[in-house]
Amino acid sequence: MSSLVIEVTIWMSKTVSIDQKLVDDCKANNARAQLRLYDKYCEGMFIIAKRYVKDSATAEDVMQDAFIKVFKNIQSFKGEVTIGSWIKRIVVNQCIDYLKKRKVELVSIEEKELTIANDDDWTVDDHVNIGIITRAIGQLPEKYKIVLNMYLFEGYDHQEIAQVLNITEVNSRSQLMRGKNKLKSQLKQYNYA
Repeated sequence: MSSLVIEVTIWMSKTVSIDQKLVDDCKANNARAQLRLYDKYCEGMFIIAKRYVKDSATAEDVMQDAFIKVFKNIQSFKGEVTIGSWIKRIVVNQCIDYLKKRKVELVSIEEKELTIANDDDWTVDDHVNIGIITRAIGQLPEKYKIVLNMYLFEGYDHQEIAQVLNITEVNSRSQLMRGKNKLKSQLKQYNYA
């Protein structure tokens, strides 16, 4: 085993034990530990919330509400995933709940209308970066933006998206396809091929 692999393994085990100690302290209602956990993840979670809601102040409010849920439900954290992944799931669900309250309607279609987009036809110039794509997604209608964010950035599959949004898997696939098509048309200005 190389020394680099050993060093990475040691670093990862230290990180896991530090995070576990932090979680244990949060479970014991240690306010300092809660602040440290918040400080460690708030910036990344704000970025995730901002993908779903356009307004920065609203994204911050949604993120704050999500952290309230995190600390309220920390006892249910079993360590099956990393604490960061667990918090991320709560933030995404809080964003979706916020959007549902605003009554974002997802267009329902019949299964016969579904056509699957070929992911191989996604090519853009090298100068197109994640920032450009994120801004373009942010300009999409909510019904497409939600599914695109959940699928592309959060790694949800169509079954999970359907469960969270209370829609069918066919509807999830349709919204993703339509969102991709709208995104492609927006990216044409960057010499989309």
